[in-house]
Amino acid sequence: MTRLNAESGTRAARFAGTTPLGLDNVDVAALDRYLRETIGGFSGPLEVQQFRGGQSNPTYFLTSPSGRYVVRRRPAAGVEQAAHAVDREYRVLKALETSDVPVPRALAFCQDLSVIGCQFYVMSFVEGRLFWDLSLPGLTLSERAAIYDAMNETLARLHMLDPVSLGLADYGKPAGYMARQVRRWTGQYRATCDQAIPAMEALAAWLPEHLPSDEAALIHGDYRLDNIIWHPSEPRILAVLDWELSTLGHPIADMIGQCIYWHFKSGTLAGLAGEDLASLGIPDEKSYIRAYLRRTGRAQIGDFRPFYAFAMFRLAAILFGVARRGEQGTATNDSARDFGFAALEVAELGAQFVHESGR
Repeated sequence: MTRLNAESGTRAARFAGTTPLGLDNVDVAALDRYLRETIGGFSGPLEVQQFRGGQSNPTYFLTSPSGRYVVRRRPAAGVEQAAHAVDREYRVLKALETSDVPVPRALAFCQDLSVIGCQFYVMSFVEGRLFWDLSLPGLTLSERAAIYDAMNETLARLHMLDPVSLGLADYGKPAGYMARQVRRWTGQYRATCDQAIPAMEALAAWLPEHLPSDEAALIHGDYRLDNIIWHPSEPRILAVLDWELSTLGHPIADMIGQCIYWHFKSGTLAGLAGEDLASLGIPDEKSYIRAYLRRTGRAQIGDFRPFYAFAMFRLAAILFGVARRGEQGTATNDSARDFGFAALEVAELGAQFVHESGR
């Protein structure tokens, strides 16, 4: 995996690239020994830097005479660990290696805490572009359209995979995904915030009474532009990254989890609201949804409100958690504390959706 900066916007300046190891240190010598013993053809000495992007599981860029690798590990002790199951990430990457959903190659999983103090896995380094800005500055209209079409097609392919044939029949409970998620993130938000947030409380009360019927597919859980590595010169996906929230869940919830970015303005969350999409060659949200429904052979969804409210609620809860880790000094990026303001905006926007008559 690599995240080569493809534009010079604010988010790229804050999150792209790597930094030297800091307080969240890694025993490089121990990691070097582990890789020599585990990965065929590996040779040292090893150099390690930390990726600046990402706000959850710390991720490291490894270089050595034998090649380049990526390590993804649990975060520092003291944070809620169930949400950072790198063993699940490794498992889904291995399962998808033979599918038509491109992912980095999973090389090794380490449960031995004596190596770097926590579980981690090693994956291949994928050379390519990472786009931080959804408006895709610097590209042509046709290139932007092709990139959005490729994102749409890949998500549809993912949701049409058979978890059983992939060996992922037990990767999640087939029923009750959204209900469990609402309970989980309600608890997380309340444990994170020192006081009740009216919009979050409104969503926590509304959602359990308005959830759609269950469906189950393999879902990514955080599918968006900057979790994808693109071919250096073509609008082609080389690898989908960051499978931390993947499970068996409702595919429409997964798709709407990407579509909510059409409602955010550019800035911390890098949305598309206010952009002249037609002049950019980027599909509007309804067109993007129609393309997904066509590819998956689905009929039009009647009421999208529960999906939008759910996606906003979950994202806000995650952002509140990122902000808290920033306050505690355990976040991956120094900008984590800024996400508290974004969380409030997302929660309030989510609460607005419940009052709409449908989409």
